[in-house]
Parts: sequence; C-alpha cells; structure tokens
Amino acid sequence: MTLDPILILVLAALFAFGGALALFLSRRSSGSASDAMGDTVQRLVETQAELAGRLAQFAEQASRNQSSVNERLQAQERAITKTLDVRLADVSRRVGESLHRQSTQTESTMGDLKERLAAINVAQDRITQLSEQVVTLQDVLTNKQARGGFGETQLEDQVKGALPPNAYAFQAQLSNNMRVDCLLTLPNPPGSIAVDSKFPLESFHQIRATPDGDDRTKARKAFGRDVLRHVHAIAKKYIIPGETADCALMFLPSEAVYAELHAELPDVVEKSHHARVYIVSPTTLMALLNTIRAVLKDTEMREQAGLIQREVRLMSEDVGRLDDRVGKLQRHFGQASDDIRNIRISTEKVVKRAEKIESVELSDVEALDASGLGPAPDRLSDRGAAAAE
Repeated sequence: MTLDPILILVLAALFAFGGALALFLSRRSSGSASDAMGDTVQRLVETQAELAGRLAQFAEQASRNQSSVNERLQAQERAITKTLDVRLADVSRRVGESLHRQSTQTESTMGDLKERLAAINVAQDRITQLSEQVVTLQDVLTNKQARGGFGETQLEDQVKGALPPNAYAFQAQLSNNMRVDCLLTLPNPPGSIAVDSKFPLESFHQIRATPDGDDRTKARKAFGRDVLRHVHAIAKKYIIPGETADCALMFLPSEAVYAELHAELPDVVEKSHHARVYIVSPTTLMALLNTIRAVLKDTEMREQAGLIQREVRLMSEDVGRLDDRVGKLQRHFGQASDDIRNIRISTEKVVKRAEKIESVELSDVEALDASGLGPAPDRLSDRGAAAAE
C-alpha cells in the first residue's frame, strides 16, 4: 500500500511532537511541577491520542482512496491498453495493406522494368545489327567496284518502283556496243534516255576531310573535275543521234554529293547542261520518273483514243449498212402488207358472194314451201349448177 506524501509528513510531525512532549515530561518529572502544568500535559497527551486516532482514520481513508485510485488507474490502463491494441491492430493492418500495395507496385514496376530491359535488349541487338550494316556499307562504299554496284542497285530499285516493265531496260546494249546501266524506252519525242550511275566519293570525302582554306578549294576543284570527266564520258557513249534522245542522265546515289555539287560548284552543273547530261539525285530522279510515267500514261491514252476513234468509225459504217438492210426489210414488209391487204379484199368479196348465194337459196325454198308445191327437181339442179358457177 502506498501512502500519500502529505500524510507521511503529518505523521512524522506528530511523532516528532510526541517525542518532544515525552522528553519534556521526563525532564519535568525530576522537579516539582504544578498541577496546572500536569493538566496541560494530560490534555496534550489526550490530544495526541485523538490526533493519532484521526491520523489512523486519515490513513485508512487514504488507503481506500489509494485503492480507488489504483482501480481507476488499472481501468484506465486497461482502456488505454485496449485502445493501444486497437490502434496497433489498425496500424498493423494499414502497414500490411501499404506493404501489400508496395509489393504489388514493386512487382508491377519490376515487370515493366523487365519489359523495358527486354525492349532495350532488342534495341541493342538492332543497334548491333545496324552497326554491322553500317560497317558493311562503309566497306561497300570504300571499294570503287562495290560502290558502283550499290549505285546501280539503287537506280534499278527506283526505276522498277516507278515505271512499267515495258518502259525500261537494264544493261541495254546500244549500236556502238556500249552498255548503259538503264535505258528508259520512251516514244519519240524525246526517244530513249540513257541513265548511267556514278559515285565520285573519294574526292567528296577529300572535301570533307580538308579544313577550310586553299586546300579545301583545291579538293573541291578536283571533285568538279571528276564529275565533268564522268559527264563527258556519258555524253560520248550514250547520246546517239537517231537512236537515243539528245540528252542523258547521270545518277548520283547520294543526296549529300548532289547537294555539294549544286551548292558549291554551279559552273560544273552548267557545263553538264551544255553537254546535255543532266545530273540527278535519288529524289530528283524519282520526280523525273513520275513525270515520265505520266507522259507514258498520256501516250497510252492517246493511242487508246485513236483505237477508239477507229472502232467508232467502223461501227458507224456498220450502223449505215444496218440502216440500209432495215430499209430493205421495211420495203419487203410494206409489199407483204399490200399483198395481205389485197388477199383480205378478195376474201371479203368471196364471203359476201357466199352470203348472197345462201340468202337467195333460203328465200326460194321458203316461197315454195308456202305454196305447197315444192321445187321441181330439174329447177333445183339448174339452180345448183348456177350456184356452182
């Protein structure tokens, strides 16, 4: 049992007062004391006893109060414990749900991460393949013969994708025993157009590798000389009067080379025009092929229009003959109609005569029957003969 600190102090004071009083009485017992003092001491002792009793009651009351307080404290402790348990359970539930959500999100994130890693692996494989292809392309462009084949292949793909099969021929041999990469077989005018693929890449790379200055100017001039050399060779080999058109095409399979030529060397482009050799890139060649396809379609439509006009003229002649024959048939039908009308007239006359004959015979018979004589046999025979005539 735990006592209140104030009660403990009060009890300590009482015990101290009692001890002092007892000491005073023991000291006063050796001397003479008055009766009044003895009464006072007696009253003090009684007061002390009464105070001790009250202190005992206070102690008991304090004990009961302490017990009640302990019970309330225990009840509060249980309530607090229950509340804490409930809140702890709620917190645990929330923590569990949060952990579950976090786990689900983590799994989803890991799944997305795996998919992205797989996509990255695929992209990396493609990049690896592309790098290998770039290396292969670089090897192809480094070799002059392979580079020429690359240009011819690109030219062939573009022509096949834009024109019908009867409008071109690859590696066609001309009358001068020269073979051209592609011959566009067009009607006159303009006639067949030769297309030759050239790829002057070394001098172009020399321009790119040289810094600005006189060296770059020299490299650009060397590039122009290479292009003009190809232009003159094409004009000499593939422009044949009476067999091909009066112009030819030089195909550059690189837009960068084409742009460098037209941007920095316009005099070379002008000289190629004077030589009637027109330089084209993949883009300009495609535009030209689309124009050629439209021209071929227009020519075909004109040919078809001529066929249609000829057929319409023949059909008009057939219609004229049909009209003559219908007229003849109409005349035959008219003559047959007249014959039928005459036949109808004759039949009508015959019918009328038969009706007259029938009416005459009936009247004579009725007259004889009325007289009671009856027809004579010879008269009847004469009338029958007359009717027969």
